[in-house]
Amino acid sequence: MNFELLQEPYGGVSEGPVWLEGALYYTQIQACRLMKLDAASGNITVHRDGTNYANGLCPDAEGNLLACEGGGRRVVRYEADGSTTVLADAFEGHALNMPNDLVTDPGGRVWFTDPFYEGAAGPFSYDRANMALDHESVYRLEPGADGVWSIHRATFDTTRPNGLLFSLDHRTLYVAQSGRRVDEFRQLRAYPVNDDGSLGEGAVLHDFGEHRGIDGMRLDTDGNIVATAGWELGGPGPSIYVFAPDGEILERHDVPCTRPTNCCFGGDDLTDLYVTSIEGHLFRARTERQGRRLPIAVL
Repeated sequence: MNFELLQEPYGGVSEGPVWLEGALYYTQIQACRLMKLDAASGNITVHRDGTNYANGLCPDAEGNLLACEGGGRRVVRYEADGSTTVLADAFEGHALNMPNDLVTDPGGRVWFTDPFYEGAAGPFSYDRANMALDHESVYRLEPGADGVWSIHRATFDTTRPNGLLFSLDHRTLYVAQSGRRVDEFRQLRAYPVNDDGSLGEGAVLHDFGEHRGIDGMRLDTDGNIVATAGWELGGPGPSIYVFAPDGEILERHDVPCTRPTNCCFGGDDLTDLYVTSIEGHLFRARTERQGRRLPIAVL
């Protein structure tokens, strides 16, 4: 892949790229900004301020942007009128850790990861003692008829779950287990999704060993997983990986940054790959793959 630089680093992490209605939206975490790249003009502008260290983004079926506001310790919906609706900010009476990334399913449910990464979401995040929960899990939000969302814990074996993604048939949830400590794993895992929304036992599709694993990932129309992983400290280096559904590495491409954070497909035919980085870059690469179209319609 040849990467075209669309935006220079701003001094913090860029994340959460999502393509929606002819534009790319992404977050600048430390600047607490939601950015917009207009495809027609190529202009990049600030779409929204005050995003509480928002990280991952995802469109819902109505075309609204959902966000994981790590600094606010909540999952929210950004309304067209500029207001913010909170979907979840606690579990069993305790504040969430630091919501990171999220996806939706055909039933309108919202799934999100809730790790605690030191220093990633403002002053409180520098001290792990500020965790109100004793676990770092994946959650499922169920929409209620009264507009209130119920929250359900989905994983019981994760530490610092990061990116997540559904298979083409939505029967498998891929989760990036992205530990930092030497006693944590850095793996791509696959969890079967049961009819009641619970998850079965996870399988490890790929283990990155001591090196940085997957941060964010997207699916192509063949069901392959396109993921950002790797770092400047060793291993294959900063990379875009393409994994088959069984975890086989089909491709690996070097990325011109120290640590790519996330990616998404965009453009008229969803064959352009947009990539963010820990330094705050925004890149674009032309590919021979096509991304799965979003948002997903509610059945």
